[in-house]
Amino acid sequence: MQRFERFAKRYRGRLLHLAVEEHIGWLLRGLPGPLGMWLRYAFYRSLFERLASFAYFYPGVHLTHSYGIRAGRGLAVNTGALLDGRGGIRLGDDVLVGPYAVIASSEHAHAQLDVPMAEVDHELAPVEIGSDVWIGAHAVITAGIRIGDHAVVAAGAVVTAEVGAYQIVAGVPARAIGDRRQLASQRGVA
Repeated sequence: MQRFERFAKRYRGRLLHLAVEEHIGWLLRGLPGPLGMWLRYAFYRSLFERLASFAYFYPGVHLTHSYGIRAGRGLAVNTGALLDGRGGIRLGDDVLVGPYAVIASSEHAHAQLDVPMAEVDHELAPVEIGSDVWIGAHAVITAGIRIGDHAVVAAGAVVTAEVGAYQIVAGVPARAIGDRRQLASQRGVA
């Protein structure tokens, strides 16, 4: 009961939002086809801090603390992705989030040694993702990360440090493996 009381106290002004998000989100999460896509968009547009235009939320997407998410135009979030906006998530225009990717804007305050891990506080740290960014399947973006415009996060990467504009990152932890501009010039693409 004490954990619930701490949760209720911390999110006092957001409890209704979180309850609606969880229960209605659960009902809409699995709906297939264009109708399901449209209903999820309409639902999350009402819950997001800002959603600039129509966004594709594929079946199975799980959004929590969506009051902290701001998104530009052309957002697409694929099946099974999890976005936790508790600490704030800012998404630019034309961001693609791959299947089962995770974007977390908070983490457990694991340095609190005098408190059992199940009861430690959350440290909030906003995530900022620029425009024209592709986040691959099963990638993990940890709290407090900034990803620059035109970047690519490879499938399965765990991003624990800033990603520069046009960088391609991969691995655990993610490291730069290329630059989109160099690839484009090698292939003669402008």
